[in-house]
Amino acid sequence: MPAKSFVVETIKRNQIVELLSKGKRSDGRGLSELRKLEIKTHVIEKANGSAMVKLGNTEVLAGVKIDKGTPFPDTPNKGLLIVGAEVLPMAASYLEAGPPDESAIELARVVDRGVRESEMIDVSSLVIKEGKWVYSVFVDVNILNVDGNLFDATSYAVVSALLTAWMPKFVLENDVVKNTGEKMPLPVHKVPISVTIANINNTLVLDPTEEEEAIMDARITLDTDDDGNLCAGQKGEPGSFTPEQIITAAEWSIARGKEIRQQIKEAAGHA
Repeated sequence: MPAKSFVVETIKRNQIVELLSKGKRSDGRGLSELRKLEIKTHVIEKANGSAMVKLGNTEVLAGVKIDKGTPFPDTPNKGLLIVGAEVLPMAASYLEAGPPDESAIELARVVDRGVRESEMIDVSSLVIKEGKWVYSVFVDVNILNVDGNLFDATSYAVVSALLTAWMPKFVLENDVVKNTGEKMPLPVHKVPISVTIANINNTLVLDPTEEEEAIMDARITLDTDDDGNLCAGQKGEPGSFTPEQIITAAEWSIARGKEIRQQIKEAAGHA
């Protein structure tokens, strides 16, 4: 992620590692503790759904746009669901303007996978005419401020925005798609929750900050659904996790997922 361009001085790194060896973190949190999470929905008036998320000092804005479109050739009986992400140059001092880099592409794909594999949206119900017309659900994400753990902050913004989303009611008349002017809720069935855990010098920390990401050996992002089932995962960085650490990460993901899911539902009016 972009935080890898954030340089931590050797003295600071040693301080972080020493604290972690004692089960402490530089910001005072416990190893499995999430930073303060703030969620605001309906923040973009012209969007079909939107949400602003602040996780610690990381800030993410997500907007949903729903329109008619054509299905992919290999899935003629399913609507489209696409997540795109852009890390704005103003989000961190070391970022430069330009097209999305590999980290931004990975961010979008990991978040998209969590939503898709959890079957949050019933894409089979987004068909207007099989093989020809379907609903297209696009979620655009802008990273406004980087302070670590973009995966989770982005996922929470996307999920919150989708929970508030509505779609226009289209009908087919003489093989022509027409907008009736009516609105329908997006068919949401699950609320996936992403939890990211970093391995720093063989110590696991949940919701890593920018400083922690800059010195982490490995990272894993796990998504759980409403039933506590693991539905998606992504491992990053060259380091590794032991089998015992993977089990711990899964347990943390399930436990924290329940708390975060409730907060997202409340923010989106689904409590």
